[in-house]
Amino acid sequence: QVQLVESGGGLLQAGGPLRLSCVASGSIFSINTMGWYRQAQGKQRELVAAFTSGSSSTNYAYSVKGRFTISRDNAKNTVYLQMNSLKFEDTAVYYCHANIMTLRTLQNINYWGQGTQVTVSS
Repeated sequence: QVQLVESGGGLLQAGGPLRLSCVASGSIFSINTMGWYRQAQGKQRELVAAFTSGSSSTNYAYSVKGRFTISRDNAKNTVYLQMNSLKFEDTAVYYCHANIMTLRTLQNINYWGQGTQVTVSS
């Protein structure tokens, strides 16, 4: 089995920084891509930032460009999301996503973390 565990969410005032972390563990053969999505109350889940599969290129939602930075530590199977200049509209549950080839099946499977709440007060 594979697990994604997020950490780092919380409550903070607008303008502040916050860093999210996500660690992938379990029966992992290789990780194709990792990224972050978010879902605000009453809205659909949307991409925040992610690494492009098979490369080190990144994609960002337009609304977070210049404020958020995604990074990763391949040796630790960890992806980070540094969020700066947070706004009220960044309030959401943030989910880690990974596309992983598992040892057991050698198939690429999408996995999601349980989500971590980020609340920004205005």
